[in-house]
Amino acid sequence: MADDGTGVWVYAVVGGGRYGDELPAGVAAERVRTIEAAGLTAVVGTVGLDDFGEAALRRNLEDLDWLETTARTHDAVVGAVARTADTVPLRLATVCADDEQVRALLAESCRDFEAALRQIAGRAEWGVRAIADTTAPPAPDVGTDAPGGAGARYLARRRAELSSRDDIERALAAEAESVHTTLLRLAAMGRRQSPTAPALAGTREWMPLNGTYLVDRDRAREFADAVASLDRDHERLRLELTGPWPPYSFTGIERDSGRESP
Repeated sequence: MADDGTGVWVYAVVGGGRYGDELPAGVAAERVRTIEAAGLTAVVGTVGLDDFGEAALRRNLEDLDWLETTARTHDAVVGAVARTADTVPLRLATVCADDEQVRALLAESCRDFEAALRQIAGRAEWGVRAIADTTAPPAPDVGTDAPGGAGARYLARRRAELSSRDDIERALAAEAESVHTTLLRLAAMGRRQSPTAPALAGTREWMPLNGTYLVDRDRAREFADAVASLDRDHERLRLELTGPWPPYSFTGIERDSGRESP
């Protein structure tokens, strides 16, 4: 770490010399700046280790309010850069010791960054979620004359309800797979993420599709129109489109190249 008790928070990497001219303040309200090496430019900010050093980060990352605020600020900087240049976002809390370590990161991972920049050139990330109501119709009345008494009738009704729900979920999963396959034809790349837990998503409904898609910018309208059309065609699914976002899901760099505070 620098002798003055600071480190360097790395937001993103772009091609050499290309970055947003007007960038928002960083996670420590610092002025965001750039460091160049190996034909690449890192977008960074100087942060105090009292709040962003290794021990502080371990503590702060457990604080959901701090995490939300910091993640939003980090994303705001990355998003501002991405509006002016193809951008490889780095993971949250990538902190280097000083400017020289940032230059070393760019030099050592130069090929990875260049490959990622080629892959995302002229493209942005879009998200599509399919929300489904899995409420099963009422189970058929087994009748009061069914053998076995009230307990047996209850178990028979529960089996019928569960069977109906399973059938519904299988059908909805097939519809979601069809939606994903259609959207892949319009995207350069796509992947299915793990569905958001219902409690975190603010819904009790099931999410059979949580997809991210890397889409050419000149096909963005076509992609959005396709999502709207699929939403109309699949009555039992509600499709939600989000984006465009920096391509977090399609670079692989943010998970591997950052050096957190030693």
